Amino acid sequence: MQKLEYIKEKLDEIDKDIIGLIDKKRELSKLISEISYDDRPVGFSCKEYMDLDIKRVVYQGVEGAYSHIVTRKLFPDVEAENVNTFEDAINEVLKGKAKYCIIPIENSSAGIVSDVYDLLLKKDVVIVAEYDLNISHCLLGVRGGKLSDIKTIYSHPQALMQCGAYLKEHSNWSQISFLNTAVAAKKVRDDKDISQAAIASKLSADLYGLEILDRGINRNTNNTTRFVVLSKEKIFSKASDKLSLILELPHEKGMLYNILGIFVLNGLNLVKVESRPIPEKTFEYRFFIDIEGNLSSPNVSNVLEILKKKITFLKVLGNYCSTK
Repeated sequence: MQKLEYIKEKLDEIDKDIIGLIDKKRELSKLISEISYDDRPVGFSCKEYMDLDIKRVVYQGVEGAYSHIVTRKLFPDVEAENVNTFEDAINEVLKGKAKYCIIPIENSSAGIVSDVYDLLLKKDVVIVAEYDLNISHCLLGVRGGKLSDIKTIYSHPQALMQCGAYLKEHSNWSQISFLNTAVAAKKVRDDKDISQAAIASKLSADLYGLEILDRGINRNTNNTTRFVVLSKEKIFSKASDKLSLILELPHEKGMLYNILGIFVLNGLNLVKVESRPIPEKTFEYRFFIDIEGNLSSPNVSNVLEILKKKITFLKVLGNYCSTK
């Protein structure tokens, strides 16, 4: 019994030593953050994304899509054109045909848009701004139609998921996925079939002359979609306060724990960690991480330098701030 108590005392002493060392490292990290020097990743320059000559932007979908709504809010005086897919939007930017593209990246109810995450890995674009849009879905049908007439619902898979509870109450309705909510609304208008309805925005109802059969059908009043503005020019501003990274780690015990600890010990706040499977490796994952920080900050530079030595892949997806 005495031996057990002795071991517990020694463990407590070790714990205190560890806590003391962590506190000392935090103090040193704080001193690093107070030193001013420029060691940002190669290719990034400090400038406001709105200061550039913006003649054309693109979004995925058609008029009335939520991406269209965000585009109008962010770039009210800029020529905006629509394309069919997220990849098409990014390619327009990479080809220099558009300065920026605006695409959704995640929803607070339905989670990430996985196709976009995969494209961010493959395509040489960066995030220069983000915008959170509160989403209130409407059920749209042809004029004169009623809820009792509905047999088939069309919408984007994310919208169908966000309205899952509502759709369960109407389990006799068939659900068909479309590339975009507004494209679904356009189909309902063109078909002029009272048995069809689309889940889309109020703007889509106005644009396509449809009747709103029900409102707020996502039920979650906090339902919010995060949109990002993508650019091929690697820029950030002094006001940028969110940094997005992609990491791939060695498949070793405790590696994720150790890597996340690097951010904490350098005084950086982790705000999001998302994993995606690596197709070429069985049950291994890459991580999409959002932290609070600026590329010109010494503690951010310190973390990036450490990561380069410890992990197998690192990509800076962008340093930006939210646009309200």
